[in-house]
Amino acid sequence: MNLQNLSLIEIEQGWHLKANAYVCNYCQTSFATDQVFPDGDQFYPALQMVQRHVAQVHPDAVHLLINDASKYNTLTAKQRELLAAFSTGQKDADIAEATGVAAATVRHQKFTFREKAKQAKLYLAVYDQVFNQPAVPDTLISLPDQAGPEDARFAITTSEYHQLVAKYFTTTDPLRLARWPKHQKAILAILKRLTAEIPLGEHFTEVGLNQILKPIYPDFPLLRRYLVDYDFVQRTNDGTDYWRNPSYKE
Repeated sequence: MNLQNLSLIEIEQGWHLKANAYVCNYCQTSFATDQVFPDGDQFYPALQMVQRHVAQVHPDAVHLLINDASKYNTLTAKQRELLAAFSTGQKDADIAEATGVAAATVRHQKFTFREKAKQAKLYLAVYDQVFNQPAVPDTLISLPDQAGPEDARFAITTSEYHQLVAKYFTTTDPLRLARWPKHQKAILAILKRLTAEIPLGEHFTEVGLNQILKPIYPDFPLLRRYLVDYDFVQRTNDGTDYWRNPSYKE
């Protein structure tokens, strides 16, 4: 039995769905999902037939699991013996007598098995949350509304944005721009990152805005002009007052 390809439920029930057939975990007998199968004087669909097969052909399925020969079965010989006994529903005293140990030892071992099951349950929950969560969709970043038509150059995913920031800024604390790009997406990513350095809701003179931009890139007038052209920053017609676009939400 290949545990790597089976879920916990599939291991417990003794069969799994593979392609277009239900397959027995123990002998690999398969039942095509689009067929019916005779059993005695009755016919059964594939799902009921694989269930009947496991119950009839492998009534000792729990023992097959207990004694599975894979590397994942770390049970000791004594533990396997006790689990096989527990599976029969025998009383602790009878199991103790049959296995030659004290009844208290049997009760303690049963308690240990329960504790291991709780540990395994928590581990599986943690593992599922860490490794089996659906991938977070790579959404588009927000940009200010543009006056003209917007094309694919304005469609920048979150991962693209972070890659462009890492490519063009030598450091983000403090923010330092290495060079000015030629491509539209890179320019927009840079402008978005620059905007985060400008306090929202505050107004600046041209000199005041330059004081924010000058340490970031030597050609700070270029930065200021592009911020205004792409509506990340707004200003009065005479250029005496600048502020972040209040309608643009990052």
